[in-house]
Amino acid sequence: MSLQSVNNILGILQQQAQWQQHPFQSLLQLWPDVVGKVAASHTRPLSIQRQVLQVATSSAAWAQNMTFTRTTLLLKLNQQLSEPLVDIRFSTKNWQALPDYLQQKTLIPQEHPSYLGDVRISSHQVKSSIESPNTAFTNWAKTMQMRSHGLPLCPQCQSPTPPGEIQRWEVCCVCAAKDF
Repeated sequence: MSLQSVNNILGILQQQAQWQQHPFQSLLQLWPDVVGKVAASHTRPLSIQRQVLQVATSSAAWAQNMTFTRTTLLLKLNQQLSEPLVDIRFSTKNWQALPDYLQQKTLIPQEHPSYLGDVRISSHQVKSSIESPNTAFTNWAKTMQMRSHGLPLCPQCQSPTPPGEIQRWEVCCVCAAKDF
């Protein structure tokens, strides 16, 4: 048994890992960078069969649009893939919208039940210099007291609660989470 250095062994293992990685996995990682974020949200690579990439699109218009850029995409992808592609086919056939829990939703702060409005504390109300952790905590506690002044109380725990939480769950978010 010959002794090899750790660097040699790690190099060999890294090469084996690159050989074992399927080209489709590396293509999935490259896809958003190659086509752009907008196009990536309307296209989804499905498989590589006989060096032809099958891509599902959200609409026929996207399929046609992407078909026009097919040669450019092939050049970009083939520069970065270990096994070159011969063609790309776009179709709406296997397009499925992502489930609701995977789609990114834009949340407007005013729509959140815990939204308090534009609460600003003037700099002279709270000391801005922090000398120690205790001072920082004291300043934070004062800020929270000023922000929660005048808020309705949770019926269960009697803590100040944003009105949206009481309206939505009839209790504060902490009590609502405990009930779930």
